[in-house]
Parts: sequence; C-alpha cells; structure tokens
Amino acid sequence: MSKFTGPVYVVRDNIDTDQIIPAQFLNLVPTIAEEYEKLGSYALNGLPNALYPVRFVKDGAMDTEFPIVIAGRNFGCGSSREHAPIALGAANCECVVAESFARIYFRNCIATGEVYPIECPERLCDIFKTGDLAEVDIDAGTIRHVATGKVYSLKPLGEVRPVIDAGGIFDYARKNGMMPKAA
Repeated sequence: MSKFTGPVYVVRDNIDTDQIIPAQFLNLVPTIAEEYEKLGSYALNGLPNALYPVRFVKDGAMDTEFPIVIAGRNFGCGSSREHAPIALGAANCECVVAESFARIYFRNCIATGEVYPIECPERLCDIFKTGDLAEVDIDAGTIRHVATGKVYSLKPLGEVRPVIDAGGIFDYARKNGMMPKAA
C-alpha cells in the first residue's frame, strides 16, 4: 500500500521506545495473535498524560483512530526493543512521519514490516495538530495537510521499501527465495 489517509497523532522530539511501548508490556509475545492485538492497545501508552491528553489508543480500545503519527526529531530513541514498531502496527498505525528516527527504531521498522518510517525535512509537528487529516503518498513522496491543501515533500524510503512492503525481513527473504517458505 502506498497511500494512507486519516487523522494524525502528533508527538514532539525524542519519543523513546519506553513511551512507545512501556517495559511492563514487553512480556506480550507478538507471534501469539491475542497478545499481538493486546500489544497494540498499549501503543504510545507511556506518553505523559499532561502533555498528551488525547490518547493514541482510547482506554478499552484495541486499535487507534490515528493511522498516521507525526513526530519531531529522534523518534524511537532509547532501547532496541522491536516491540515498539510492532505495537504501533498492532494498533493499526500505518506510518510514522518524523524529522528523524533513532537508527535502531528505523531498522526495527524495516525488520518487522509493521510501520513505514518516513522522514520529512520540514518540522511537521509544528504544523499539524492531533486530529488533523493528512494524506501520505509514499510513491509521490508527499504528505498533504487536507484542511490547508499544503503539500510537503518526504524523503524516499529507497531500498528498504520492498522489505517493508513484503511485511518485514523474513517475509521479504521468503518471497525472494532467500529462505524456505513458512510451513
């Protein structure tokens, strides 16, 4: 899929992996369907309520109403937990558009194939507000603020795009004959 439309959830700089998925939920096993779903219900649960009064996933819900996260600099910093992009994907987030990503988080997005990590040189977290509608077009390399009509350029995903499209590194390897198909 190359186009995502919906309301955005806006966060600031240095959102770490403990804010994306707090450590007490790391005992959930993403390969077990009901635990994967539960993991999504805790996505961005570590954000302070005082700064983020609108919750990414409403209390009692399993999925988010925000398919697009807009972030500032260094999104996904902190520990190397692959649960971070998995939690966002399990909550039905499609992509995170940020000024920059922590390297390990970016790599975990590629490895898991859960969320598209897309960089934008503009500081969109100062332009968009939580709930604003956006259209992300990965093929065109753009994000459009629906209310204003303003279009911003995104950095291309390059060679990692097919890996994320395939659903992660293992699915990509299976699809391309690099390892046997899953039984």
